[in-house]
Amino acid sequence: MHALTLASFLFFTGLVAFITWRITRRDDHSSTSGYFLAGRTLTFPLIAGSLLMTNLSTEQMVGLNGAAFADGLSVMAWEVVAVIALVALALFFLPRFLRSGIATLPQLLEIRFDRGTQLITNVIFLIAYAVILLPIILYSGAMGLQGMLDLQGLTGIQSPTVLLWLTVWVVGIIGAIYALFGGLRTVAVSDTLNGVGLLVGGFVIVYFGLQAVSDGGGVLEGWNLLKESHPEKLNSIGGAEQQVPFFTLFTGVFLINVFYWTTNQQIIQRTFAARNLAEGQKGVLLTGFFKLLGPLYLVLPGIIAYHLYADQGVRADEAYGQLVFNVLPPYLTGFFAAVMVGAILSSFNSALNSTTTIFSLGIYKGVLNKDASEEQVVRSGKVFGWIMAAVTMIIAPLLAGQESLFGYLQKMNAIYFIPILAVVVVGLLTRRVPPMAAKIALVGGCLLIAAGYFVPPFNRLPVIMHEFHFVALVFVLLVALMLLIGKLRPRETPWVHEDVQAVDLTPWRGAVPVGSVLVVLVVIIYAAFAGA
Repeated sequence: MHALTLASFLFFTGLVAFITWRITRRDDHSSTSGYFLAGRTLTFPLIAGSLLMTNLSTEQMVGLNGAAFADGLSVMAWEVVAVIALVALALFFLPRFLRSGIATLPQLLEIRFDRGTQLITNVIFLIAYAVILLPIILYSGAMGLQGMLDLQGLTGIQSPTVLLWLTVWVVGIIGAIYALFGGLRTVAVSDTLNGVGLLVGGFVIVYFGLQAVSDGGGVLEGWNLLKESHPEKLNSIGGAEQQVPFFTLFTGVFLINVFYWTTNQQIIQRTFAARNLAEGQKGVLLTGFFKLLGPLYLVLPGIIAYHLYADQGVRADEAYGQLVFNVLPPYLTGFFAAVMVGAILSSFNSALNSTTTIFSLGIYKGVLNKDASEEQVVRSGKVFGWIMAAVTMIIAPLLAGQESLFGYLQKMNAIYFIPILAVVVVGLLTRRVPPMAAKIALVGGCLLIAAGYFVPPFNRLPVIMHEFHFVALVFVLLVALMLLIGKLRPRETPWVHEDVQAVDLTPWRGAVPVGSVLVVLVVIIYAAFAGA
């Protein structure tokens, strides 16, 4: 069984690597546009595939299904509400990003405010990715891979610590090779290939899982048994005691989704590389369609696992892994493990590519060596990327013992998500708010949320009003503060958003109708399962 699992894992992993190499081997990796923005050549299938796979990683697949094991369908908010954020990206944010011809979000803030604002945002992103995002992706990925492939049995390594370090370094090095030797297009192509495998694998698990629920009686019978046995688990409306209470959908959950899908460098960099606005909008909205399917493979398996294992003492975060082990045959277990590695690598190499882009264009070219050539900028990114990868691979195993990495990630991300989103929104919607307001909001917002989490007596606020309501309140305060400063100390001249002619900005004619349909489908999905 181990041999068959390992063989199918190696075959699919090798196939993705070979196809990616064949497609991208002649790409331009020497210029900044070619390396960091794929030469602005990405079409909508590559944009959608890369967006989807950058979003998905082990901590989400295991964590979200674990949350569904505990709370049921209400946790689908992280997938379904994302669709509204993607529609906002396609219709509002992306045209303005492409008009600016930017490679990083901080560059937009330099255009709108000043270089100091860009530098502050660069530093925030680099610290957040190095300390929070990259180590968690590697650690959770290594832990998931160990269980899925039974690496202890395969390798004969009995020490969990040694096995963890070894797995982290192998996954980290492979991810770094993808990101640092290939550039953004290599990342996008491999993401798209893995995305196809992930969707197939995710639905296969649901199929076998429902078969297990019905004891071989068929998928429909399994679904009906779930509805009859656990109707409370199929309610889209979260209660006050659950992780995602319904009214937080309109405050913190909504804002965190909007930041993640519209202003998070790791995610939106592939949209900056769109061939034109129309291709970018198609790719973003296609991603929105796939996110509507997310509850099927990111939430439903957790509910299936609850039905099968709730009386066996299985912990929530172990539920998804146990379901995969028990319902998939060995050859499909290896295939799905390969897809999961693809998801891990996708999130890791996308974050690493974004980190090198921010450093090279924002810190190296912007501060350290303003006269650097294209080759020097690309080389600085590769060197910094290897340093960042090594630091991440050292930090990741030290996270062992954390109680809830998924919860920790969401909590820590909000510290910088909310201030950056406030500054971007105010910057794009106003013309007179000065750079000083943006800097105060960035630094003050991060400190305010951190104090609300960790510093007594301020840390009682998220408890009193719920954490997601708290971060929404901070967002409102930051926007109000910036508008007040803009009223009292406005810019001398109104800001004009110029078109740098980087790409064709003719919008896709179907963008508004398709975006409207997606929003309506979000409402229908919630209504269909409300009070189920």
